[in-house]
Amino acid sequence: MKNIWDSAVAQRVIGVAELNRLAKELVETNLPLMWISGEISNFVRAASGHCYFSLKDAQAQVRCVMFRHKLQHQDWKPENGMQVEVRASPSFYEARGEFQLVVETMRR
Repeated sequence: MKNIWDSAVAQRVIGVAELNRLAKELVETNLPLMWISGEISNFVRAASGHCYFSLKDAQAQVRCVMFRHKLQHQDWKPENGMQVEVRASPSFYEARGEFQLVVETMRR
């Protein structure tokens, strides 16, 4: 990854797409797969079978996605209000400029 703190990079004007590419690269190369605990809220299962939800605690929340092929291995149904632990990779969704967790598995 190029040094984004280099004065030549810091002085030029970049577009939103390039900014988001830089953010994605920073997040995904520096934050490992990890366990995160929180409460499920705004849970939605899309027609595609993917699940979208927020994971929150008393101070903050983060958007999460769990793709269908991962969700089918769960032997219980996630619901709003549940306290869970998720094994997830921090990610940055470039198209919307949003930080999110890509969930591999979750446990109660």
